[in-house]
Amino acid sequence: MTATRTVIRGGLVITAADEMHADVLIEGGRIAALAAHDSETAAGWTAGTVIDATGKYVIPGGVDGHTHMEMPFGGTTASDTFETGTRAAAWGGTTTIVDFAIQGVGKSLRSGLDAWHAKADAQCAVDYAFHMIVSDVNEHSLKEMDILVEEGVTSFKMFMAYPGVFYSDDGQILRAMQRAAGNGGLTMMHAENGIAIDVLVQQALEAGKTDPRYHGEVRHALLEAEATHRAIQLARVAGAPLYIVHVSAQQAVAELTAARDLGLNVFGETCPQYLFLSTDNLAEPGFEGAKYVCSTPLRPREHQAALWQGLRTNDLQVVSTDHCPFCFTGQKDMGVGDFSKIPNGMPGVENRMDLLHQGVVDGHISRRRWIEIACATPARMFGLYPRKGTIAPGADADVVIYDPHAEQVMSAETHHMNVDYSAYEGKRTTGRVETVLSRGVPVIEDRSYVGRAGHGQYTPRGICQYLI
Repeated sequence: MTATRTVIRGGLVITAADEMHADVLIEGGRIAALAAHDSETAAGWTAGTVIDATGKYVIPGGVDGHTHMEMPFGGTTASDTFETGTRAAAWGGTTTIVDFAIQGVGKSLRSGLDAWHAKADAQCAVDYAFHMIVSDVNEHSLKEMDILVEEGVTSFKMFMAYPGVFYSDDGQILRAMQRAAGNGGLTMMHAENGIAIDVLVQQALEAGKTDPRYHGEVRHALLEAEATHRAIQLARVAGAPLYIVHVSAQQAVAELTAARDLGLNVFGETCPQYLFLSTDNLAEPGFEGAKYVCSTPLRPREHQAALWQGLRTNDLQVVSTDHCPFCFTGQKDMGVGDFSKIPNGMPGVENRMDLLHQGVVDGHISRRRWIEIACATPARMFGLYPRKGTIAPGADADVVIYDPHAEQVMSAETHHMNVDYSAYEGKRTTGRVETVLSRGVPVIEDRSYVGRAGHGQYTPRGICQYLI
């Protein structure tokens, strides 16, 4: 009977709600019980596997609510497959990803979802779920939204950016939000004024401003703030909750804060790149800045303080990665001489938990807030809690043994993402994943990969559990 049981002994268990010196009993892929180290209960546990976590943190596996594996964009495709991307996620302490299936223009939501299931099926090292990108709002796709919610695809992403690709106008957005208000779905919004940005892009190129740094200049912070404001008002009219993805600008945070002060169900996500990188990176010499081209773009360094503050005050609730890697050689260099042709996206699924722990070390957030924004709240936001995002009886045994004292240097030479550069090359951080369990099964064991493609299961989701 003990062969399928695991006991984690001696660690500091950290959840969003609590910190406790406790042992953890795992049975049948779920958390069975927690008990104080020195208790008779814990002393009586027997198991086939005992993990010594003395001096370490025992934390829930991370939930990354925003990834793009194998995403076609700008004439190429993101370089991480579901196999390589979920393996890298595990190395970084993330045990669940929520990726984006894409509706092709003129096609059904179902065909897009089926295509992403085909990409991910039997390939993932950790568990996964899907959001749906809605790029063609019509009577059929609106009806399909109801069906997808019933099937566990409970969030729909729309774009105010990228005219001619993913862009929806205000009327289409309003209709989709009204549908979501009725079926319990959550609208996720890429909030940038794409129509105005395209004008600025054209003007910059005509003026000979072709380097990567201009990607950030044309995607003006005020155009992110304007679109954020507009999305909030459309959601108010529709009576629908709203989740703004990859918030990067201080002015956009202010719009979210104002909306939340009114008691609106409006939520915001930021990403590690906006907390740790800036327009200084976009302006690196030669073509190096192309490594940092993503949308929304990196902002001047002074925006970082507003983002950290938003995370502390809960005006920003989630940190996801928007992991969408393109190799510097052979993909990013498609934009040499024309920044608008640089594929938009950066790698990061492996770095998120460590970078946020560095935020703890640096005094920006507490340990429990680290777990809240990286594990518990994304699980609640996307209908995965309490199965994911916490360590409690009944939860999936997605558990990370984390060494808070280990030091590392981030580098493309040592990371496991399928991309030829690191956005954080040479950055020193304190804290590192040691062992990762997914549903009680080791994926990373003492800094060695012992997982396999196909262990990860597709996970249907409930509706958002985070409404005011």
